[in-house]
Amino acid sequence: MQWTKQNEQTVYSNRWFSVNLADVELPDGRHLDHFLIRLRPVAVATVVNEANEVLLLWRHRFITDSWGWELAAGVVEDGEDIALAAARELEEETGWRPGPLHHLMSVEPSNGLTDARHHIYWADEGEYTGHPVDDFESDRREWVPLKLVPDMVARGEVPAANMAAALLLLHHLRLGEDTAPGSAAPPRGAGNGATSHDEPAADPPTFGL
Repeated sequence: MQWTKQNEQTVYSNRWFSVNLADVELPDGRHLDHFLIRLRPVAVATVVNEANEVLLLWRHRFITDSWGWELAAGVVEDGEDIALAAARELEEETGWRPGPLHHLMSVEPSNGLTDARHHIYWADEGEYTGHPVDDFESDRREWVPLKLVPDMVARGEVPAANMAAALLLLHHLRLGEDTAPGSAAPPRGAGNGATSHDEPAADPPTFGL
């Protein structure tokens, strides 16, 4: 059973996305007006170090008024290689320049509304180049033990579905079945192997709780 787009027109557009209105024919012959968003590809990246800690950002999303752990991410510019865009975003947002990137997964996080594809990469080494240029993107940057990921996702601390999927896959690739939700004790504060190259903001959220 397939919906068929008959036509599509742009209602609003800027350099990042366009809002379009499509005339869609349903399998029974009825038509409906369907709004959709055409968006540039999104490049995402992180680093996992030798201690199996993953580089994450703790940030606030004003649209949903929620806090959560995320990987560095941003739109791919015209003519830009996706992997290079992922490396650029990682360095701009965390101050870490990744080593050779490995493609982890590509997902369509909201394909009932937008055509956005998120391309997620990771590296097993990186170089700290200094304070991130885009430090306004997050409250803090930390190395978080991968073993804590299942519990973090279960507690809702990784609210973005694409980020949760990527972290769970990294957990599986690096640790296999060594840990499962509820098996890792949550850390107190930013200790227990999680470190930061930036001073935490005033009254930072308690990591892992």
